[in-house]
Amino acid sequence: MPSRPAVPRQVTTLAAVLLAPNPGPMTLDGTNTWLLRAPGATGCVVVDPGPPDHRHLDAIVAAGPVEMILLTHGHIDHAAGAAPLHSRTAAPVRALDIAHRLGDEGLAEGDVIIAAGVEIRVLATPGHSGDSLSFVLTGDTGGPAAGGHRTGVSDTSDTSANGVSVLTGDTILGRGSTVVAHPDGRLGDYLASLRRLRELGDATVLPGHGPELPAAGRACDTYLSHREARLRAVRTAVEAGDTTAGEIVRRVYADVDPALWPAAELSVHAQLEYLRQLSH
Repeated sequence: MPSRPAVPRQVTTLAAVLLAPNPGPMTLDGTNTWLLRAPGATGCVVVDPGPPDHRHLDAIVAAGPVEMILLTHGHIDHAAGAAPLHSRTAAPVRALDIAHRLGDEGLAEGDVIIAAGVEIRVLATPGHSGDSLSFVLTGDTGGPAAGGHRTGVSDTSDTSANGVSVLTGDTILGRGSTVVAHPDGRLGDYLASLRRLRELGDATVLPGHGPELPAAGRACDTYLSHREARLRAVRTAVEAGDTTAGEIVRRVYADVDPALWPAAELSVHAQLEYLRQLSH
């Protein structure tokens, strides 16, 4: 007997999540596919359909009807399911990178999208990748309580009626830190994006992987401190005579699961490029 599609978990007034079945060292528990709709709205906006897994796509379709598909960026764990979902629903796929668009419209900094009763403001937040975007929702309530515990939509004790949430893709994760995917990703851009998102203060973070977080400002402060510490460690490794990204990773990322070292090498390349730019 075929299993029933998974049921979305309501996180805030406007956002529910379906967890894709693609857990791993880089994806944590799996990709978060976000379904956006205002209370009483019939259709929904899908953010990051995830992998082309038929059961996951069944769950998205069952939660529809899907009016629009948005991509935070084009990495396969977020975007590979977009084309098959488009085929099943005829919903346009909007992204910054033209290669991932299906339809007449893309996405760009400053765009405001109104669909499924939700207003979505587009922020360019490059760094993890060159095409990374974040999506800001206003009038959203019921985010996680202080400390990052997962809560239902009924818990509004720490959010106002004019609450804000932000979908961050891989720019901010719900757990751990993200890779700066050099050469497409650039550390200078990433630091600037974190500083920009920090200005959202108490906005609930709805990440591409991992649990929701209670405050974008605090999350960005943590990420910026982490990056500063890694940069100091990379400088020390270079001064100690390390010359390759692999050597630096073995020294600086010794506390990290070796399965993540190839991704860490990308971040090290980005850090070395950033330090070279600072020295000129």
